[in-house]
Amino acid sequence: MHGPGGEAVAQETLDLIRLHGVTPTSDNYEVWLAYRLGRNAALREAIDARIATGDSFTSEFNAQLHERFFTGLGASAQIVMAGEQIARDLGQVLSLLQQTEEKSGSYGRTLESAASNLSSSLAPDQIRQVVASLSAATLDMAAHNQQLNQQLQRSSREIDTLRTSLESVRVESLTDSLTGLANRRMFDETLRMRIEEARAQRSDLSLILCDIDYFKRFNDTWGHHTGDQILRFLASALQAHARPDFLVARYGGEEFGVIMPRVNARVAAQTAEALRAAIQAKRLRRRSTNEDLGQVTVSLGIARLQPGDTPAGLVERADACLYASKRNGRNQVTTDATPVLYVA
Repeated sequence: MHGPGGEAVAQETLDLIRLHGVTPTSDNYEVWLAYRLGRNAALREAIDARIATGDSFTSEFNAQLHERFFTGLGASAQIVMAGEQIARDLGQVLSLLQQTEEKSGSYGRTLESAASNLSSSLAPDQIRQVVASLSAATLDMAAHNQQLNQQLQRSSREIDTLRTSLESVRVESLTDSLTGLANRRMFDETLRMRIEEARAQRSDLSLILCDIDYFKRFNDTWGHHTGDQILRFLASALQAHARPDFLVARYGGEEFGVIMPRVNARVAAQTAEALRAAIQAKRLRRRSTNEDLGQVTVSLGIARLQPGDTPAGLVERADACLYASKRNGRNQVTTDATPVLYVA
């Protein structure tokens, strides 16, 4: 931002960053500048809500803010730009194809005229003129075809490059940067698709939501870098217990989701229990100091797709099961068939 007014806003933004203990990175500055300017109501509400609770602005939460309000916009911009480039390339090819059609018609008429003339009695000079005209038209047509072929090759290479770039953008926009798992956007899209698939095929669909027990205590005791280490550990454990057709996603914060197509409630409960036991059995050490972090446990909730379920309804039921596990002592699995879930 330029000028005295811009300098004042920049300074106020930095003051806000320091006031709330935010690490002064470029991504965080982008978030807090937008907050200071008040141009994004949803962003302001998210930050104000965090301030109201008194929770600190962790590196994890800051990354979520940037991913939610800025990363997706960047991806969309790249997609729009790539689409415009593809449109330009296709426009050039279309123009050349139209020229080719016109030249082909002209060349065809030249051939017809030459054939008609050569079938009649012509003097040697006249024959030479017809052959020269035919030769010139043939060379012109060959040159145009070569130009068209070169343009098609260039466009093909450029479109292939753009396709690769778009695939990279798509993967980045659907991936959680910390854990490498699918992010919330990918989770939402996949759950909707899997529900439609399960209904069409009349097959089972189960959903696990999983939350790290006392995660805030780990962060407060050992710091956020160690908290990130625990999140990556859980991501790895979830992937190790997932079939290739499962989607393992970071649902938000320390909460994770596993979408399990063609899996009934019994198998889902067995998978969740195996995961819970494997995590409980693991002793983690802090990478930087090799200190023992103690035991990490998780609480899990499972819901099976029911007739009439919406994606939000299925998530809500799994979430209720997850919090029933927490209320009943943590480090356990609760399904939507567990009677205790409905006890007030």
